[in-house]
Amino acid sequence: MSDLECSSPRRGLTVRLARDAEDLAAVQRLRWQVFFEERGAASVLEAADHVDSDDYDPLCDHLIVIDEDAQDGDRVVGTYRLLRESVAMRHTGFYSTGEFDISALVTGRSRPFGELLELGRSCVLPPYRTSATIQLLWRGIASYVAENNIGLMFGCASFSGTDPEPHAAALSYLYHHHLASPEHRPVVRGQMGIALERFPRGGYDERKAVFQLPPLIKGYLRVGA
Repeated sequence: MSDLECSSPRRGLTVRLARDAEDLAAVQRLRWQVFFEERGAASVLEAADHVDSDDYDPLCDHLIVIDEDAQDGDRVVGTYRLLRESVAMRHTGFYSTGEFDISALVTGRSRPFGELLELGRSCVLPPYRTSATIQLLWRGIASYVAENNIGLMFGCASFSGTDPEPHAAALSYLYHHHLASPEHRPVVRGQMGIALERFPRGGYDERKAVFQLPPLIKGYLRVGA
């Protein structure tokens, strides 16, 4: 498999797949910075190592954005974790199955031709959260999809906090306009599910609802989610 390297002429940024343990370690440090340090939610164990890692990391391909002009510290400034169906099925399955029953998607009659690809653990350092960086990540994903005969992409995305009420309009918008078809729709495991339809259609300001969507979810909707 190629490492899909491509670059952005504007800012000295390059995107490619992680090649070795050093690249993976940089990815895990970056994720810790964004997911825990930036959000102030690091546990004692995570704080001790300053890394975000799990059992899926060794199984996945890791798309990384590198700042070729960086002078100090890690040059990895953005990442996306990619898990192909053929790899997942040989090991512990998809990460998403810890929270969702996705059997309709994986084994359903209407599943798409080609492999499934799970996207996850996406993050970018604050100074690099620009359209150029995001476009570069999506160029890398597009190349990966073409090279690996991917038929459908999926993954977990989140809203901040645990109270759904501040996100009522945004959740209702997703329910009314972007709910997955029944033959593909995942089911939440256990008691973790909430009702997405907080307001009836027409009972909220759709423009404000779209504005309230997390950037990652907005990006997914732009590419057809």
